[in-house]
Amino acid sequence: MMATIIGKKKLTPSQILVIGFAVTILIGALLLTLPISTENGQPLPFVDALFTSTSAVCVTGLVVRDTATTFSTFGELVIITLIQVGGLGFMTFATLLAVLLGKKIGVKERLVLQEAFNQLKMAGVVKLVLYVVFITFTIEGLGMVALAFQWVPQFGWEKGMYYSFFHAVSAFNNAGFDLFGDVYGKFSGLTHFVESPIVSLTISSLIILGGIGFIVIVEVIQYYRTKRLSLHTKLVLSVSAILIVAGTLLIVLVEWMNPKTLGPLSIGGKVLAAYFQSVAPRTAGFNTVDIAGLYPTTQFLIVILMFIGASPSSTGGGIKTTTLAAILLSVWTMVRGHDDVESFRRRIPSTQVYKALTVTVAALTLVITVTMILTITESHYLGRDILPAMFETVSAFGTVGLTMGLTPHLTVAGKLLITLTMFAGRLGPVTIAYAIAKRNEQRPFRYPEERPLIG
Repeated sequence: MMATIIGKKKLTPSQILVIGFAVTILIGALLLTLPISTENGQPLPFVDALFTSTSAVCVTGLVVRDTATTFSTFGELVIITLIQVGGLGFMTFATLLAVLLGKKIGVKERLVLQEAFNQLKMAGVVKLVLYVVFITFTIEGLGMVALAFQWVPQFGWEKGMYYSFFHAVSAFNNAGFDLFGDVYGKFSGLTHFVESPIVSLTISSLIILGGIGFIVIVEVIQYYRTKRLSLHTKLVLSVSAILIVAGTLLIVLVEWMNPKTLGPLSIGGKVLAAYFQSVAPRTAGFNTVDIAGLYPTTQFLIVILMFIGASPSSTGGGIKTTTLAAILLSVWTMVRGHDDVESFRRRIPSTQVYKALTVTVAALTLVITVTMILTITESHYLGRDILPAMFETVSAFGTVGLTMGLTPHLTVAGKLLITLTMFAGRLGPVTIAYAIAKRNEQRPFRYPEERPLIG
């Protein structure tokens, strides 16, 4: 089937990814509009269904309707399926199905998988996909068991295991969907578990594992045999650790006495909550404190963390940790007057630095444009405050799912705009640009060089 779809059309891998995600979102939206998908049996407006489906497939977590109180068990299962497909990628599931049916994976399918997993070479990509599926289900299963220790005693076996399964999948795929709206009130999130080590540490661990990327997980698992880590893995692990530690310390310092967030908590609870809020913006969307109650300094810090996001070949969004590393290293190289961008005794090619700059500029352009439009379409809610619009936009682009309260109040125009932003954030603005634009052949000539003044 994959060969038929890909072979008959002269589509590039980028175009196939964009179309595949779009079709998956549309199917999910149609399923969520069915009366069986809602609690009251009333069809969900298509715009809301499209928004929810996009948020699930793009593993974002922004919701215009509270998940638990709006959707039936069928609707929730549709959402969690969309999250799993969106997190791993539709081509991963298509490949798994083809392997189970004994079908051959052709060159064109392998090229699409190479693009989906951001690999430099095609060799071994099918084996990687199968390994990724095994790792995903294993980690999600362990997360479900850990969460069951909290929620089975609290809600009973049936509901407790269902909640553990749903939130383990949602957390590992960095989605941020939760089911506690019918227990603690709409859009309550995980705020009632702010001082629960089981919930906070399990969910945050799943977020981190899903966010560092499958390539990194595979290399770490195989380290005992290879005794080697690639530059990519070293950069991902080091940058991720720095962001988590720095984020935790800054949140503790700023929010320590805030009566709406960390103030009422014990010392251990303050540190645990700050750590969770530092991890979650790395594209997960769960929260254990009220985001709207944070000080503006912390909210802006979260905007920065959301914009950076997770790592390549992961379930997360953002510009990615390695992109940030490449840009900062290139700046450091220029400051020192060196020619080569180096890290861990390895040289980073200039093409990778150019790609990092392209991704960052494209992302900034998208965020600035959408934020400006939201200040117009959502002026009824925002007034003169631009921070909630920026927060919402970066959350959508970074496929995070955190909000300062704007999401449920979005107009139809705002919903469609955020839907497109989530879609662009999941696939990446550069990938979408490649899919739309015609790639020109390399020109057989170069213009004379001349240097404009910079800075």
